[in-house]
Amino acid sequence: MRRQWYLGFGLILLFFFLLLVMIHHGPWMLIFLVPLLLLWAYDVTQTKHAILRNFPVLGHIRFFLEFFRPEIQQYFIADDVSERPFDRETRSIVYQRSKNIRDTIPFGTERDIRAIGYEWILHSLRPVPVSHVEPRIMIGGPQCTQPYSASRLNISAMSHGAISANAILALNEGAKLGNFYHNTGEGGLSEYHLRPGGDITFQIGTAYFGCRDDHGNFDPEEFAKKAAYPQVKMIELKLSQGAKPSHGGILPAAKVTQEIAAIRKVKMGEDVFSPPAHTAFSTPEELILFIQKLRELSQGKPVGFKLCMGRKTDFFAICKAMLSTQIFPDFINIDGAEGGTGAAPLEYANHVGTPLDEGLNFAHNALIGIGARDKIKLICSGKVATGFDILTKMALGADVCNAARSFMMSLGCIQSKQCNANTCPTGVATQDKRLMKGLVIKEKKHRVLNYHNLTMHAFLELIAAMGISNPSDIQPIHIKRRIAPDLIKTYAEIYDYFEEGCLLKPETIPIHYARHWLTASEKHFK
Repeated sequence: MRRQWYLGFGLILLFFFLLLVMIHHGPWMLIFLVPLLLLWAYDVTQTKHAILRNFPVLGHIRFFLEFFRPEIQQYFIADDVSERPFDRETRSIVYQRSKNIRDTIPFGTERDIRAIGYEWILHSLRPVPVSHVEPRIMIGGPQCTQPYSASRLNISAMSHGAISANAILALNEGAKLGNFYHNTGEGGLSEYHLRPGGDITFQIGTAYFGCRDDHGNFDPEEFAKKAAYPQVKMIELKLSQGAKPSHGGILPAAKVTQEIAAIRKVKMGEDVFSPPAHTAFSTPEELILFIQKLRELSQGKPVGFKLCMGRKTDFFAICKAMLSTQIFPDFINIDGAEGGTGAAPLEYANHVGTPLDEGLNFAHNALIGIGARDKIKLICSGKVATGFDILTKMALGADVCNAARSFMMSLGCIQSKQCNANTCPTGVATQDKRLMKGLVIKEKKHRVLNYHNLTMHAFLELIAAMGISNPSDIQPIHIKRRIAPDLIKTYAEIYDYFEEGCLLKPETIPIHYARHWLTASEKHFK
């Protein structure tokens, strides 16, 4: 009853207010007042928002501020080293290197070097010239007939659909100029990946986009045709990704254009889901045999698989399948739980999957334990942005690093966190043609190149400062971390490290891994 009284009283006051305005200022003032009156009437009669019903017109200020909260937080509140997922200092170094402008900092570090988690490298008093450090590595095991010489830093998986055609073109043109590879993501091999001519890693996901039949199953003939392109240098089979392992991929319906629907062989107007698991295989041995099939269909190009580490038993089961078949992938890509995605359920992004450092260390150990580390290269991805990031991952066992979000930032991404809404203001993660026009390929391809080259130079300088000529010689003992106010340890003391071939004999299996190894079977994923 009270609400109706307030409404009636408010209408009477509003009527007299409008009358006074017309008397003193003329009827033209109604141009401004009538819209407010209509908004007030809508607010007090709608039923979805209590704030607007109780505070008509004024309540919209709350929604306005909420809409701009990420920008307010980013530009006015967060300091240079606290923001997530990438702090301002990291974003700034990517932007500076992309634009090839000054990337040094004055007056010393802003990092708290006494804080738990602070890390540093052990440099040498006899550094080597940067020009003596080897910047590339060969990928391709004994069963590969077309090995590939890869940069130590490359573009990680981002599908056409998740990011725009202009973004794909700029990334690939930058990769061509810099002689590094560009991973297609699971969305298929599009003309935008092929047109510039940059090196490609063709990723195959659980939905087999780009190489599937009309029923969504793997199509060997279609795959062989795509793998035969000279730009395709490697094949990556995606088992899971860090941001949402065992969940599958999601491309919101708003991003599904007619062109993307044709490339992926999906329907328009619907969210596009990749299933959580593959249908072409279901056991560890079948996985390894499928990898061999892909190698044969691609005429001997390097083939590997990507996963976010979950149960140790599952990965050990794959290792046992390698031993039983004597078929080895050319590379394994370890994705960390901190990896990014255009759209993921909060619970998956926050609480599912192993962080990169721990997952990478375990994969490195497992391959050493079965005596296969020399046959298989380890690639990793998950918040890699600086030369120091690359160095620390190699100390944990990686041979190559991939980066997605940092290359997006080189294109102009401002971390507005609208990737899942098709409203990316920089034209990177959207299919809105109006927004895509803002991303000028001729300009951005050079920024991709600059970011790669200057970050690689920073990485090579760090390696040289350690007195090392080959990045593969980095050891865990070279990195230190503060783990308590008065306690410092090297990676070698923090993480476990296996002896060569220790998993092949019962008496040498590390005790903390014995249960996982002994219960793993190449015949099934438990």
